[in-house]
Amino acid sequence: MSERGALIALLFTLTSLAGPALAEPVRAEPVRAEPAVSLLDLPFRARALRGPGSAVAVAVATSGVLPLARPRGATAEAPEPGAGIVVVWGDAGGAVLGLADGTVVTTLLGAETLEGLSAAETPRGALPGSRGASRDGISAYLAGPVPDPAGGPVQARDLVVRERQPVGMGGDPKPVPIAATTLSPAPDSAFAPRRPHILTVDGRPAILAVTVAASGGGALALYGQGKPDRGWSVLARGEPQPVPPGGQPIKPAALADFAGTGAPQIAAVAEPDGAGRLQLWTYAGGALRLSHEAKGYTTVSPGENEADLAALIEPTRPGPPELAVPSLDRGAVAFLAFKDGIRERARVSLPAPAAFGLASLGRGEGARLLVGLSDGRIAVVTP
Repeated sequence: MSERGALIALLFTLTSLAGPALAEPVRAEPVRAEPAVSLLDLPFRARALRGPGSAVAVAVATSGVLPLARPRGATAEAPEPGAGIVVVWGDAGGAVLGLADGTVVTTLLGAETLEGLSAAETPRGALPGSRGASRDGISAYLAGPVPDPAGGPVQARDLVVRERQPVGMGGDPKPVPIAATTLSPAPDSAFAPRRPHILTVDGRPAILAVTVAASGGGALALYGQGKPDRGWSVLARGEPQPVPPGGQPIKPAALADFAGTGAPQIAAVAEPDGAGRLQLWTYAGGALRLSHEAKGYTTVSPGENEADLAALIEPTRPGPPELAVPSLDRGAVAFLAFKDGIRERARVSLPAPAAFGLASLGRGEGARLLVGLSDGRIAVVTP
């Protein structure tokens, strides 16, 4: 080889060896792990699950029973302050579930205790077996049972709203005055046995309910206070969604600022025991409008009445939440994002169908999803 050829070969070799060190660095994007599922070790089969903020969770947290409860195992820790709790129970026992250092921890309670506390779900005078809503001094519940013309579950004639009123200062202690308002559905309609939801619309309280028409079809109905001195009235009704013969009407899944616009939107499932059309509704300009839709999801389970089968997963940084919801066959949980439509980020198969509840503890990748399964076990899903 000539001297020139040898020099070229040497330069090529040195360049090849130094290439990786001299190359422009490439920034590695973080990869989000796939969801994983495990089973919670409980000494009983559960049949009910209620998430943070529910009437049962609030009753447990404020009743004083937790300090007297039996921790599960010698090393059990108390739930992190402010992290919220999930409550589960069955015929042979109950438990409070919390989150500590990324691990779901349990505190056992007697089934009798939880059965007593769960009575707070149904306000006095409410539709038997129904669940009310309470927030910021306002409560709402369904009342006045009426038969379903199609032979389905009993419906309601009234939506009752109760508001705490200011108490005058001075003098002897006085009971807190309550103002009650009875709202009606549209003509020739009734309220579906769906739990009301309380939200804030344009800076004022509002209540979301579901109505069903005698001719068939279910619709979202939003009630609110247009002006403080005008009382409660209907703000908007969504376009009626079909209810197949023997099927269930549309069911709200969650309320949140999914679009990041500062205004709440409504995620609901139409035909939840049929096509399973997950819908995103937006209230604007005095109307409820359907923004996006995707098939293949459900929020109902046979025989479980008003079990909550959807949960929000709040982010650790500012931004819209994700929605966790079962697939149509309830054999998996899907994680949905709503930026520019409805996008399924991931899904994880369950060891048995989701049945009697779904709730979230924690935020972001540190969140844990609790799923009540049809065989009475509780699945823990890491999103």
